[in-house]
Amino acid sequence: MSETTVNADPAELAKFSDLAHRWWDPESEFRPLHQINPLRLDWIQGHVPLAGKRVLDVGCGGGILADAMGRQGAKVVGIDLATKALKVAQLHALEANTPNVEYREISAEALAAQEPGTFDVVTCMEMLEHVPDPASIVRACRTLVKPGGWVFFSTINRNPKAFLFAIVGAEYVLNLLPRGTHEYLKFIRPSELAGYCRANGLQVSDSRGMEYNPLTRRYWLSGNTSVNYLLATRAD
Repeated sequence: MSETTVNADPAELAKFSDLAHRWWDPESEFRPLHQINPLRLDWIQGHVPLAGKRVLDVGCGGGILADAMGRQGAKVVGIDLATKALKVAQLHALEANTPNVEYREISAEALAAQEPGTFDVVTCMEMLEHVPDPASIVRACRTLVKPGGWVFFSTINRNPKAFLFAIVGAEYVLNLLPRGTHEYLKFIRPSELAGYCRANGLQVSDSRGMEYNPLTRRYWLSGNTSVNYLLATRAD
């Protein structure tokens, strides 16, 4: 995919750019990302210690995960196409003096053409459900990672329960996320994502679900992938 046909939805980019100034407010619309970030980070590090690794975070947004991985000793590149969110990430890195993190406004496909096989670890979290062609992102991630390297994904399953929990519950009942954050038809079944991975030389080594209790307001990882889930894959 060329830069002239970039794999991004302008409406999605505008949505996250409009909220960019609130990205690092832990009580804002991005509170769920702040709450799940330690879970994501620990899960990734359980597969590959990040210290000293060259890591790419695809769809980094305001840099919550990229920042945390940099603090674990990784050399991190965060990429996104939402200009305002990237500027927030860059500003936060300066203010917080985050080590080893840089941010670039470029698509995964364009970076894959420039720097194939140069990263030890690639993460793409809560992003695939926001792009027109998720398979293209998976392909780019495989191109960017070194042979034997790790690629981590997280996204949302597509089924009635996921519609009820991730859209009706999270956006309209509990107000965890702004209304309109997600579109049901863009959700991706684990079998579909695993198929994209296998077709591009990524072998799935682990999957986990992420659950939420609205009474205790606590998130945790489990074996239940019926709504939010994560996949750990390795490159052939």
